Amino acid sequence: MASLYQWDAPAAPHPASDADLQRRLAEWNRTRLAPQFPTPNWRAEIDRDAWMRRAEIGFLERLREEVADAAAEAPSDPDGFIAWYEALKEHGAGQGDPLFAWIADSASVGDISWFLEQEAAGEAGFDDLVAMTQVKLPQRAKLELARNYWDEMGRGNPKGMHGPMLDALVAALGLSPTIAATLPESLALANAMTAMASERRYAWHAVGALGVIELTAPGRSACTAAALRRLGFPPDVRRYFDLHATLDVRHSAAWNAEALRTLVEEDPARARAIAEGALIRLACGARCYERYRAHLWRGRIAVAAE
Repeated sequence: MASLYQWDAPAAPHPASDADLQRRLAEWNRTRLAPQFPTPNWRAEIDRDAWMRRAEIGFLERLREEVADAAAEAPSDPDGFIAWYEALKEHGAGQGDPLFAWIADSASVGDISWFLEQEAAGEAGFDDLVAMTQVKLPQRAKLELARNYWDEMGRGNPKGMHGPMLDALVAALGLSPTIAATLPESLALANAMTAMASERRYAWHAVGALGVIELTAPGRSACTAAALRRLGFPPDVRRYFDLHATLDVRHSAAWNAEALRTLVEEDPARARAIAEGALIRLACGARCYERYRAHLWRGRIAVAAE
């Protein structure tokens, strides 16, 4: 059976294993999205980028194939679509995963550190994803993404920016997130989000994927915040997760009303693409949680059963 992360591409000097592909995509994304100066090697860089874009889109198309049947069930009328979309909070892939209750109640400092290191290394940057996605969107949806972006940027207050909050948490826990030490499932999640936001043919997918993050993140964030509180970490360290446990609830309601509903009202064909993006994000997240459990719980089930 073909791997989910293989793609149809011409012969190339890079191996195509799952982990290797995700690490190469992650490294490429980190490089290509960073501000740079022109170089004399621009022809070779264009050739590399073309090869990597082919690999990236092939990866994303595999994910689309996986969720196609479920996405086809999404209604195309605005009321029906919003009801279907909001139900993903309860019934979507990875929702209610036992990992997060265990994190809240039982995870040690070492467990939390490993988990957050994986999450930080795979973090694609919600603010940047929103900024890329909003390009040339219809006005009402664009304004909602702009409001969301402004919140992510701390409404002009550097201390309230979500990125620095996460950086402070990483520093407080002494984490050293690296691509090399990150599980391929975590990298795949970030790579899929970056692909949808940066490739304009997947712009509607990105809207669906970003919205479902807002829809489903509060419960997971609350569990992580509870774990940090239980382990004695101060409020400034917990702030990133405390904020997402509450702010994303408001963000989600506005996103669904001002972005998703208006986009589907204007063109019902967008519903399918938005649904695919949401389901891709949930499926990638579910793979992460399963892999995290396999790592964090290894040996513990057997000991508890004795």
